Amino acid sequence: MSPSSPLTLEVLQQKLKEWKGCDLAKNAKPVLGEGNPHAAVMFIGEAPGQKEDELGRPFVGAAGQFLNTLLTSIGLKREDVYISNVVKYRPPENREPEPIEKEQCMPWLMLEIALIKPKVIVPLGRHSLGHFIIDKTITESHGKAFKISEECTIFPIYHPAAALHNGNLRQTLEQDFQALGTFLKTNGYLAPTL
Repeated sequence: MSPSSPLTLEVLQQKLKEWKGCDLAKNAKPVLGEGNPHAAVMFIGEAPGQKEDELGRPFVGAAGQFLNTLLTSIGLKREDVYISNVVKYRPPENREPEPIEKEQCMPWLMLEIALIKPKVIVPLGRHSLGHFIIDKTITESHGKAFKISEECTIFPIYHPAAALHNGNLRQTLEQDFQALGTFLKTNGYLAPTL
């Protein structure tokens, strides 16, 4: 690749495969985001799990299946949005990512955001939220829109995996997705259903 080649998601994917700047890369496959490269909405989780590591794709395990259901509930499909994670490799035993791992992988996520140029970023859970809104917890900010610039709004939602582990969060997650759907329709990012 020549130095003047434009950066694309495909080039980013290739470069991530070659990158060894995170200790997690020693024992896990790189998992870059996927979806519509022109998506108005970008969902960002925390890190790949076992299924994601096996398949090299984000959100394909149980949490991903639930995310698909939630997307469908507001008239979206995976192909309509872009889905990624803060950390690009599965932490051992699916443990929570450590601050250094999030810091090491953050440039990759920022490049994805720069290429996608989403109008709405949906952090899924506290690990993702902390990179966009540092003074609020997921508990106090979920289901609400925070305009961070003229071009972008942050709309935090609990991680789908949280509802799989804690059934009490399922209804909250479903309500938050309905609020997201309303926000997207109101702002012209989602066609109203007839």
